Amino acid sequence: MSQQLISLSPDLKQLQDEGYEVAIIANHLVISHVPYVTSQGLVEYGRLVSELTLSSNRAIKPSTHVIDFEGEFPCHKNGEAIEAIRYVSSQKQLAPELIAHHSFSNKPPQGYADYYEKVTRYLDIISNPAKSLDPSCTAKTFKVIHSEEDENVFNYLDTNSSRAGINMISRKLNNQKIAIVGLGGTGAYILDLIAKSPVKEIHLFDGDEFIQHNAFRTPGAATEQQLDRMPKKVDYLKEIYSGMRKGIIANDFYLTPTNMDALCDFDFVFISIDKGDIKREIFTYLENHDISFVDVGIGVEAIDDQLIGMVRTTASSPKQRSHIGHKVSFEEGENAAYTSNIQIAELNALNASLAVIKWKKLAGFYQDLNHEHHSVYTINVDMLTDEDHATQIC
Repeated sequence: MSQQLISLSPDLKQLQDEGYEVAIIANHLVISHVPYVTSQGLVEYGRLVSELTLSSNRAIKPSTHVIDFEGEFPCHKNGEAIEAIRYVSSQKQLAPELIAHHSFSNKPPQGYADYYEKVTRYLDIISNPAKSLDPSCTAKTFKVIHSEEDENVFNYLDTNSSRAGINMISRKLNNQKIAIVGLGGTGAYILDLIAKSPVKEIHLFDGDEFIQHNAFRTPGAATEQQLDRMPKKVDYLKEIYSGMRKGIIANDFYLTPTNMDALCDFDFVFISIDKGDIKREIFTYLENHDISFVDVGIGVEAIDDQLIGMVRTTASSPKQRSHIGHKVSFEEGENAAYTSNIQIAELNALNASLAVIKWKKLAGFYQDLNHEHHSVYTINVDMLTDEDHATQIC
């Protein structure tokens, strides 16, 4: 993917063709072997690191004029720092093999038209002092650089994480195998969020067909033609999200006591079903196999021509499991009183978001000070309660 990106981007290809050591690392453009002068007046070599702004797997106009640098702060030939480009000096771990020590700022009036202009401008500023000390030093080595052709789960580079500077945090989710049991409203939104994370595989479990009412509580906008086909939910959703990523596996069957071993190999499981008996079986199986999970539920009813209710998110992990039996109802539906099974897209999306946030907390992506494993959002009083600690948290 990385070499294809360079080939499809005239500015990146020009840098490569002219002999610069061009690589794509952690969704950043990296130029290696950049000569510069240290404060001791010595010629050393560093790396320029730029964000990448892409469209259809080709580079477009850079979104910022700022660029990062791995190495000491570059100086004039007399050892004085090139203060004109100083922006921020602080260490940033962009990837296990990529650290930025400084950020530089040199902005032309109209910004940089492309990455060739941006990179060569900074190269001139940083490297010219070194060339005046050692005319033989150059960034044009014509060395063949093997760009990062990693096992990327996405069909295109995740420049959202690199632009935000959270690649190292996102890597905590790498290689996880996730299961989503139940692809109704909340389960489908869970998939929408998980699909945008770098997990290795997402397995979908649901035997239902995708029919008209599902379209009103599922992300995106199904066409009439898609509804007429009446595909399985898992197949419909796999087709949509496979446009973005690899590793989505559709299982068009319901979990039963006889096929529960289908869950044996997962790092985390999301449960979004309202069948009480099988839910109890799933909980027991996952706990016996030391697998963490989140169970979600929505209970809504109509009172005086308005809707009231709650959104529940209950986690179980090796840190805490004893609460699950008395926090989750095993009756059919989230609550027997709510037999109408009212589901609204925004509540499904909220329930999914809270579930995914909890998973990311358990994975170390988000800081988790309370370690709550059960929370309830009550609609009519706008209250999110951490019931583990009996405190209102929102």
